[in-house]
Amino acid sequence: MDTSSGTQDTATLMEQILYEVKRVVVGQDRFLERVMVAILAQGHLLVEGVPGLAKTLTVKTLANAVRGQFKRIQFTPDLVPADLVGTRIYNQKTGEFSTALGPVFTNLLLADEINRAPAKVQSALLEVMQERQVTIAGETHKVPSPFLVMATQNPIETEGTYPLPEAQVDRFMMKVLVDYPSDEEEFVIVERVIGPPVSVTPVASTEQLAALQAECRRVYVDPSLVQYAVRLVSATRTPDKHGLKDLARFITFGASPRATISLTEGARALAMLRGRGYALPEDMSDLVPDVLRHRLVLSYEALSEGLSPDALVARIMAKVPAPAKPLEHEKLAA
Repeated sequence: MDTSSGTQDTATLMEQILYEVKRVVVGQDRFLERVMVAILAQGHLLVEGVPGLAKTLTVKTLANAVRGQFKRIQFTPDLVPADLVGTRIYNQKTGEFSTALGPVFTNLLLADEINRAPAKVQSALLEVMQERQVTIAGETHKVPSPFLVMATQNPIETEGTYPLPEAQVDRFMMKVLVDYPSDEEEFVIVERVIGPPVSVTPVASTEQLAALQAECRRVYVDPSLVQYAVRLVSATRTPDKHGLKDLARFITFGASPRATISLTEGARALAMLRGRGYALPEDMSDLVPDVLRHRLVLSYEALSEGLSPDALVARIMAKVPAPAKPLEHEKLAA
């Protein structure tokens, strides 16, 4: 099998999917790239951004482009786990119970304002994310494949919200911050909204997406890159060992091994999106802030000094060197 042509076909298909989504969604390139990385690496996304930044539109359009199912759940304080995963219903005519599956049985699930629902509901969703299955009255039901959960958090209001516990936030592969569009982008957004509606043409199927996920696992990651991921994550736990002694007082708990796995899987997916069959150091370093920002538990000292997880991650990245690119030493010698 010719790997280069296979990689080329993959890159073309990914381009077609992105092109379809961009016909509807203006800007948000970075966010869209992270959504694609999560789908390929079979991870889940936590998205933080104010309302009206096309988070729902992006996922819905993407689902249409890959002929996938899309469902959106608005999380509210009165939600119960059965509203999410499903329940048993009694049929009076037949005198039997039947299972009604909940909205989690879909390909792309948008959990809107996840921090508005109580802990019971949050943990029900996080269980589905981890196990990719649901147990209703002793019966196990698997969710469709591919399966991606994108949960959103609104950073504005904190009243009436239930913050996600640190251990549960760790289940998300990445936390992405979505910002306001530029003036030019906003102009185009308004023009598109007031103009004729754009219909999305499906360019791939969920089967093709599953094949892309399998191909993503074949992308080569050099051991030196895995070592880089290990060093970065280790620096969040024991900064002293990595020459970052002053950072120890700011971090109460560092990132778990899930962060190292997410960095490696994410670098693979990003390399594949960029049309390569091997990962480079920049594929990994581009994702470090997204993978680590929600996994650091900051101390009161860090909060009192107004330090953000991103600022600490930047300091760690400045101190922990990335490995040289493959064959770079040969270029230098030449």
